[in-house]
Amino acid sequence: QVLLVESGGGLVQAGGSLRLSCAASGRTFSSYAMGWFRQAPGKEREFVAGISQTNSNTYYGDSVKGRFTISRDNAKNSVYLQMSSLKPEDTAVYYCAAGLTYWIPHNYAYWGPGTQVTVSS
Repeated sequence: QVLLVESGGGLVQAGGSLRLSCAASGRTFSSYAMGWFRQAPGKEREFVAGISQTNSNTYYGDSVKGRFTISRDNAKNSVYLQMSSLKPEDTAVYYCAAGLTYWIPHNYAYWGPGTQVTVSS
């Protein structure tokens, strides 16, 4: 069982940057692949980025590749999403997730409550 809580969301101007954090309470954090998803009103949840359990292999959604960077610190039971060159299209609620296969978005099983990111023009 893994409990996840996101933080770091807020309002930022287009072209700016923001760093999201996710704190996990599970005792076996390092055994899970971690990921970030986002969802805007009226849209389906979209995969943003994933990172593997041990080797820091990463996988990004096409819309954020080159702009966002996912990382993890297993000693702190945390995963991060560094976002740069933000666009209004990035506005959404961002969710932290845990699963077994970082490269397969629909295989994530545990979810945090989300944090709002708003990018203004």
